[in-house]
Amino acid sequence: MANIVFTYGMETAYFRFSAKKENKEELFRTSFSTLLLSTIVLSALFILFRHPIASLLAQEAHPEYITWAVIIIAFDTLSAIPFAKLRQEGRPRKYAAIKVSGIVLNLILTVTLLYAGQQYADANSNTELTLWYKSHSKGGLLLLPNIAQSILTFVLLYGEWKGFRFGIDKDLLTKLWRFGSPMIIVGLGGMVNETLDRVMLNEFYDGTEQAAKAAVGVYGANYRIAIFISLFIQAFKMSAEPFFFKQAKEKNAPATYAMVMKWFVITLCIAFLFTALFLDFWKHFIAPSYWSGLKVVPLLLLANVCLGIYYNLIAALKISDNMDKITYITIIGAIITLLINFSFIPQFGMMACAWATLICYFTMMVLAYTWGQKFYHIKYPRRRIITYLLVMLVIYGAHTLVIQDTNALWAEWLSGVVLFFSFLFLVFYLEKEQLKRLPIIGKYIA
Repeated sequence: MANIVFTYGMETAYFRFSAKKENKEELFRTSFSTLLLSTIVLSALFILFRHPIASLLAQEAHPEYITWAVIIIAFDTLSAIPFAKLRQEGRPRKYAAIKVSGIVLNLILTVTLLYAGQQYADANSNTELTLWYKSHSKGGLLLLPNIAQSILTFVLLYGEWKGFRFGIDKDLLTKLWRFGSPMIIVGLGGMVNETLDRVMLNEFYDGTEQAAKAAVGVYGANYRIAIFISLFIQAFKMSAEPFFFKQAKEKNAPATYAMVMKWFVITLCIAFLFTALFLDFWKHFIAPSYWSGLKVVPLLLLANVCLGIYYNLIAALKISDNMDKITYITIIGAIITLLINFSFIPQFGMMACAWATLICYFTMMVLAYTWGQKFYHIKYPRRRIITYLLVMLVIYGAHTLVIQDTNALWAEWLSGVVLFFSFLFLVFYLEKEQLKRLPIIGKYIA
């Protein structure tokens, strides 16, 4: 949540005004200078009040954890506009290389702290370093690799900010703030939709405190299986925002958006089926003690399909400068999440959380389509998109019926493979002409 407050929509505003042919250097200077100034002020405030914040988070013994967390957030914030510049200029290789470099460093330092650090502490019981190591929790120590990752990431982005000179164009800043500030509410509302279900499951679960924590653990573990489809959504979000704003000024932009939507829905359907049809395989990525929660996975996968379509649809609202509508949609989604979880968790437990997520994202998707068409009409191939979604659900339903009547693993796998390739054949049959025009694979299809 602090990340959202620190960046206050400046990244999205940067994309929007890059597409409006604002002076690129002035846009970068103003947006980066503003974030630099606000980051210094906000960081100073958080560090100044680190003791009461630590008490609020039950970390009274370690107020330095607040300082460490603020350092992470500060460098992540300062990296936001340079990363946005890379995305806007269409340089995914450098973007990915920097991200992966930070992750690799994080992993190395995490292993060093948790394993090598523990071995050193066991072998050297009275050294200052051992006493320091043992005075911190593992969770607290893991902030340090994240600090290193954030700093390295910012340094590797040097090429994007090396010529920076501090300066703020007040008129441009006003435009950026007006467009980007609603993203604070959108971001916080989105965070509620993504994370509050586990908090409420722990709070309102009908059972002992131990049982509630167990339910949260089971739900969280199965939520991770649904992350496979989230990878496609995240990749889409990274590339789509600058792409949509760039295309907005083109004559055939609505047709391009419609085609992107169709192929993105096809991708989501494939990701859904690839996970849901072979759930017996994916479940081995979590411990057997968590398998009791596998029933929530299809619902969460379907919820993520709706979320992916929603991210595509709100492009119309961003392009038409209707950020307030996205704010309303997010608030409505957060209210739905709160009401359903509060009303049904005591009776249905984690299933209430899964259904709340699905209903929330489905409602947001419908509202985004309705308002988006009103302000920026796009002629989506609705029949084709609905066909793919319905076939996806029918295939999953058929697979569920098959595996109910058999305990043979080979039969489950055979059913999954046949049904999965049936969907791929349908896509090939319906989209053959477009597939022929694709680079590389098009000549083979032709």
